[in-house]
Amino acid sequence: MIEAWHFVGNTLRDGGPIPPDGEWLVHSGPVEICSTGLHASRRPAHALTYAPGPVLCRVECDDIVTEQDDKLVCRRRRIIERADITETLRYFARMQALSVIHLYDDPPDVVLDYLMTGNESIGDAARSAARSAARDAACDAAWDAARADFDALVYEQFSATPDTVPAKEE
Repeated sequence: MIEAWHFVGNTLRDGGPIPPDGEWLVHSGPVEICSTGLHASRRPAHALTYAPGPVLCRVECDDIVTEQDDKLVCRRRRIIERADITETLRYFARMQALSVIHLYDDPPDVVLDYLMTGNESIGDAARSAARSAARDAACDAAWDAARADFDALVYEQFSATPDTVPAKEE
């Protein structure tokens, strides 16, 4: 038996009710990872990949049939404890966004304020500004890729390579 993590939504994936804490859930049919059986992950971050909702359960798993890098499938699972981690997920998302904010040339102040505080009264304005900034960054990246493709076509046509093309005059 091991402890693992499992997210739940309003019901189990098969539509059945989520059992109360401490009650064993037993799967009696065939067990195949990603298909049938009771799934869980050894790490919360791995469980997050499969989350149908924001309620994270610490579970015990017994009679484990198969395990992959990020998940396992077993015949018996019971919830030890559970918590709605919506706020934790929002905080994590904001911290991840802050970790790459340096990639934006000049992020709007409202975006920085929201990411640092989580103040929902400015959330809509921050999301709008961030979408606009992300769209601009995506357009710039797409244009950079398109320019590289165009250069490659020209180099092919003229039997030139970047090494044989004269440097840009200043």
